[in-house]
Amino acid sequence: MPEHAATDAEIADCYEVMAELRPHVPRERFLPLVKSMRAGGYRLACIREGGRVVAVAGYRISTSLFYGRALYVDDLVTAESGRSRGHGKALLDWLKQLARDEGCDAFHLDSGVQRKRAHQFYLREGLELSSYHFSTRFRAP
Repeated sequence: MPEHAATDAEIADCYEVMAELRPHVPRERFLPLVKSMRAGGYRLACIREGGRVVAVAGYRISTSLFYGRALYVDDLVTAESGRSRGHGKALLDWLKQLARDEGCDAFHLDSGVQRKRAHQFYLREGLELSSYHFSTRFRAP
């Protein structure tokens, strides 16, 4: 069952799994970065198995002119060693229910073009490919 990761220790516990998706974020920057992002509404949720974090989601709820109130998933990853065991589906279902419970009009996530297995998963779980995301980097994250 997914749970919020709110304390420093709970957030830090999420690092190993999150690093599989975000390897550019060093361990020593992870906790301070997540804590600073909380001011903008960022939250972490995780699934534990045997006390160890095996899946993590970072998300926020916001409002925009384009889609109204929406839950946006910044990060969704299951540890390589825990894939195909239902953890990603459990997190995704939990996030969609949270969006409904919070009165959201929409649910969104972006996924890197190289993440083909993730795209198959999202489509299988009822998400639609609804737009292209364009970007330019000004410096490394």
